[in-house]
Amino acid sequence: MVTTLFFLTHYGGVFIMQKKQTWNVKTLVFMALLIAMHLVLTRVLVIDLGAYRISVGSVTTILAGLWLGPVAGGVCGFCADIIGCFMKGYAVNPFITVAAILWGVLPALAKPFFANRKKTGKTVGICVSIVVTAVLSSLVLTTAGLVIMLGYNFYAIMPGRLVQFAIMIPVYCVLTCLLYFSPLTAMVAGNTSPAVLKNKTV
Repeated sequence: MVTTLFFLTHYGGVFIMQKKQTWNVKTLVFMALLIAMHLVLTRVLVIDLGAYRISVGSVTTILAGLWLGPVAGGVCGFCADIIGCFMKGYAVNPFITVAAILWGVLPALAKPFFANRKKTGKTVGICVSIVVTAVLSSLVLTTAGLVIMLGYNFYAIMPGRLVQFAIMIPVYCVLTCLLYFSPLTAMVAGNTSPAVLKNKTV
């Protein structure tokens, strides 16, 4: 359980705003499992071609956000990237770290817009959120990290990254939808509690 308290003092009295984030033990276990799966898929079962990394590891971060909420999704993306850097002996690239966080946050933030729709509407919502996230995360931030931090030539790598984008994003969409509409979602939802935000004013 993670609890954060904020206290605000005002002229006539004391306003106490309590923000309470609650993750039960099973939620933390699922987060750890998703991080571990991400590490296996991005650091072991991966085709690493320098500026081009062929992997489906980001699907686990997307699912972490959809299943457990945007905070948990962001934490999973952050932890997976940092741990992965240490595993491979890489320096942490802040652009790529933020990109990893966005994979867990943005689709989860979009979820309320399609959560109550039928399966077709949910599928479209998930796919659109993945495409938007991929543009910001992969094409913008990750490319910026490769160019600014690692010295790659933008014009040399961008055509290949666009091809990678065109190939991998449909794969991300298909895998995410297959897993999200599988019994796994009911299992995770039945055994975890997403971060709950409670505000109380006294």
